[in-house]
Amino acid sequence: MSSEPAIRVDGLGKAYSIYARPHHRLLQGLLGARHKLYREFWALRDIAFDVPRGETFGIVGRNGSGKSTLLQIICGTLAPSCGEIAVNGRVAALLELGAGFNPEFTGRENVYLNGAVLGLSREEIDTRFDAIASFADIGPFIEQPVKSYSSGMYVRLAFAVAINVDPDILIVDEALSVGDEAFQRKCFARLQQIRDNGATVLLVSHSAGLVTEMCNRALLLDRGEQLLLGAPKHVIARYHRLVYAPPEQAEALREVLRSEIAGDIATLDASVVAATTAPNEDPDAYFDESLVPQSTLHYPSRGARILDPHIRTPTGSRVNVLRSGSSYVYVFIVKFDLPAFRVRFGMLIRTVTGLELGGGVSAPPDGAVEVVSAQEEYEVRFHFRCLLAPGAYFLNAGVLGVVGETEEFLDRQVDAAMFRVMADPRRLSTALVDFDVRPQLVQLD
Repeated sequence: MSSEPAIRVDGLGKAYSIYARPHHRLLQGLLGARHKLYREFWALRDIAFDVPRGETFGIVGRNGSGKSTLLQIICGTLAPSCGEIAVNGRVAALLELGAGFNPEFTGRENVYLNGAVLGLSREEIDTRFDAIASFADIGPFIEQPVKSYSSGMYVRLAFAVAINVDPDILIVDEALSVGDEAFQRKCFARLQQIRDNGATVLLVSHSAGLVTEMCNRALLLDRGEQLLLGAPKHVIARYHRLVYAPPEQAEALREVLRSEIAGDIATLDASVVAATTAPNEDPDAYFDESLVPQSTLHYPSRGARILDPHIRTPTGSRVNVLRSGSSYVYVFIVKFDLPAFRVRFGMLIRTVTGLELGGGVSAPPDGAVEVVSAQEEYEVRFHFRCLLAPGAYFLNAGVLGVVGETEEFLDRQVDAAMFRVMADPRRLSTALVDFDVRPQLVQLD
């Protein structure tokens, strides 16, 4: 038994019948298979993989790729249309907000209901109830109907139940993104503990850093198709390309990814990098033309215009996929349509959620450019070292000048450009920013 994988999937598929009109469903039942009044939609097709016991397995893909359908089949709440699946061990799952809760029951009653569904006796739930209530930390609401809960309270209680039934397999589908930061941190710490204790974890997340850090392997799904299975670093990199690829390039990229199933990762690396990397460019950083922010905000111009914000290598190659630890230059042009006084330039780096990580200005107030004439242009360069965790980041650009007695923006662009930091399994730093912490071990006698 111990040699069997925790999960085995072979040739799995799930099809839905789509009817043009509601009454066609009834007619189909009357007419039988002789007349087909529906079209088939395959949410999953020919999925195959094994998950060994104790492995943390990531599943990534765009919305609508079939991730949730696959998890529901693994949990047994949805039947496959074809193929085989074997799940060995007790499964606890967080598939969606409030799944498995009866809204009319109190939190306490739902704990007992979910515990029973997961195979615990009433005596076992009695023993664990205090730990569940303590982890959920929803206070007296534990005695209130869950229909009165906020989304955060739903997640707290659902996760507390799932992790306290000692699951052999824990499945988490993006549910943790609802809780506050402190609770998310507590959940991820518990996930790591469960993983370290030998349980199998299936994790669906859009967080590249989380999948790369926690998972042993990752699966990329797209349009119900299994495109890639392998090391999280490589799978996440291809997933990001697919997310940001223009529609006219997406199918070609899918073909490249399909070739990886029968090929090797080095071949894929060469083909993908060659498609977006200029000749003689550093292969550790490259330019991905699909990385274009969709949230750019332009401030009204007051006599100056910011043009062509982008990142270069020190040798001048344009890049937007960066390697952590390397140095780069953030560059933009400012063209002045009107005279300006006491001019300064600035930049800022932010996370996807808008957290301001850091930035800089070209000079202190007493070092500003005193006078800029109309039609003058400046190329602004901010040299920086990329000390960020894997993920996507956004850049602001601004030009300041004194108007009357106050310093104001003459032009500003929020989310003017974006870049991505590649995953690096050799990275020793943790969390979001690398503070150049240098570990040292001294063995004492």
